[in-house]
Amino acid sequence: MSLRFCNSHSLYHLLLVLVIFCSISAIYATANEDPTITTMEAFSGYPIHESNSFVTNLASSLSVDTETLQKRIDELSTFSDTPAPSVTRVLYTENDVLARSYIKNLMGLSGLSVREDAVGNIFGRWIGNEAELAPVATGSHIDAIPYSGKYDGVVGVLGAIEAINVLKRSGFRPRRSLEVIMFTSEEPTRYGISCLGSRLLAGIESLAKDLTSTVDGQNISFLDAARSAGYAKEHNDLSSVFLKKGSYSAFVELHIEQGPILEEEGTSIGIVTAIAAPASIKVDFEGNGGHAGAVLMPNRNDAGLAAAELALAVEKHVLESGSIDTVGTVGILELHPGAINSIPSKSHLEIDTRDIDEKRRNSVIEKIHQSAITIAKNRGVTLSEFKIVNQDPPALSEKSIIEAVEAASKELNLTHKFMISRAYHDSLFMARVSPMGMIFIPCFKGYSHKPEEYASGHDMENGVKVLALTLAKLSLQ
Repeated sequence: MSLRFCNSHSLYHLLLVLVIFCSISAIYATANEDPTITTMEAFSGYPIHESNSFVTNLASSLSVDTETLQKRIDELSTFSDTPAPSVTRVLYTENDVLARSYIKNLMGLSGLSVREDAVGNIFGRWIGNEAELAPVATGSHIDAIPYSGKYDGVVGVLGAIEAINVLKRSGFRPRRSLEVIMFTSEEPTRYGISCLGSRLLAGIESLAKDLTSTVDGQNISFLDAARSAGYAKEHNDLSSVFLKKGSYSAFVELHIEQGPILEEEGTSIGIVTAIAAPASIKVDFEGNGGHAGAVLMPNRNDAGLAAAELALAVEKHVLESGSIDTVGTVGILELHPGAINSIPSKSHLEIDTRDIDEKRRNSVIEKIHQSAITIAKNRGVTLSEFKIVNQDPPALSEKSIIEAVEAASKELNLTHKFMISRAYHDSLFMARVSPMGMIFIPCFKGYSHKPEEYASGHDMENGVKVLALTLAKLSLQ
């Protein structure tokens, strides 16, 4: 009896000590809290500063409205200059303007604050709790080359808007603001300049100057086209578009892979570590031309054959680079006058060459140039132009963003692999503004830039979840 009493008495004292300790801890914690934040949290029902454990647990509460996302992709594809299933949406055309209005409307419906700059880059911002901090950005483009598909770029814009909706539905509140960007003219279709909007955001002054005198194939100037779409209204100076370095704390782009690797390997997520360095070259040869029957072979100065020989030289120099990462393409080859019974008097080529190694790529360009000079001399034609249109450096993804995407993939139990992007994206130029990263999802057979381009609802759902969780992590840093 006495022993039982002593044990009960000791247990009573132990419980009393624990209660006092917990009370002191609670008082100490309360004393160190900002009373304003405590009040705001009480009224909103959500924590103002999300804890790390909240973000970790966030993965299980993310819910993507895949049906609505697909519906919006389908609706956006109707703004096209060519019939379905193809999509053609060229900068500042009527359908491009209509598509822009569609995107701005969706941003508004998601509660984002919407603005546009002088060339039509569109920004939709979710204001964070510490709005003075540099925001985290995401986004892509919606313009489409002739007769292409409806997922390239679009998944990164509509998917980004859905990622914001996913986070809002989960109850998450960002510390840093989150911003969705729709970039103007990632494709070079109309003015021959890829990533036009993001290049300007990166502050490329030579481009801003050149655009004041640039015209398209119908001799319509860039500024006239921009004004017809409601942009560049006040003056010819486009420097207002430039962003200062550090304007964003991070930029993450969601995109279809545009290659077959993820699908073939059955991997859900590609984490991009670097974007290959692209370069574009324009070449013109001029010969004498003549009648296809009357001019004998030894007497010809055939500009068409000079172009054909240079196209083969491009392939040769790329294959001899010593790396599988070096690629080259003659995407345009035009002959004048273009008649079956006429020897070409003029030829025009546009060459694309890329590599993750800038020095190696530049070496290939120089070899192509030397081949063009030699071919012109041997064939008795004139090399009237060899112009390097752009020669951009590669971009490396930021380690902290790679780690955030990797952590998000693991928390969502999604398989992933690290990859190089051999296609260029707006991220290539956003890397000059802020730390950058990219997320790839599989696409059917790797198809892109063709009507058969396709990403499944399941793969888009995975991509949006990884993007949403990555944005959440980055917003709290």
